[in-house]
Amino acid sequence: MITSKPKFKLIIGLGNPDAKYKNTYHNVGHLFVDYLDSRVSKVESRLLKSDVYMNESGSFVKKEMKKSSAKPEELLVIHDDSDITVGNYKLSFDRGAAGHHGIESIQATIKTNNFWRLRIGIRPAKEKVRQKSEEFVLKKISSANKKIFEEVFEKSTTEII
Repeated sequence: MITSKPKFKLIIGLGNPDAKYKNTYHNVGHLFVDYLDSRVSKVESRLLKSDVYMNESGSFVKKEMKKSSAKPEELLVIHDDSDITVGNYKLSFDRGAAGHHGIESIQATIKTNNFWRLRIGIRPAKEKVRQKSEEFVLKKISSANKKIFEEVFEKSTTEII
């Protein structure tokens, strides 16, 4: 249980840089940063979108932590989570990667799990057969889910800002 809001020096949204990945479920971290940038006037943290492929996120995060003199516990990484259904999110600290390659890259590069993560659910809510994440992470976000993500972004912002 989180008893008080953490103080972040650095907030990084994960995603893939190419235009073909824009508005895909895997880029929900980028979309969240766009949301904060356009709708929240009081972000005191350095706010960035990764400019490398998801699986190479570690090098980007390490470079930006050095620029910001941010300790791992002052870092918030925002990313998609295929184990959480659309409409849900979890703020967590000191967790394993659970198969998320971007987080695996960060943990291997900065050599710790002791950073914050805002894990935004992207798993379809009404699955008859459990899909593998590879089957939906790179699909374009449906208009219905875009509205749901806006609600998630608004709600979760109160926990981080």
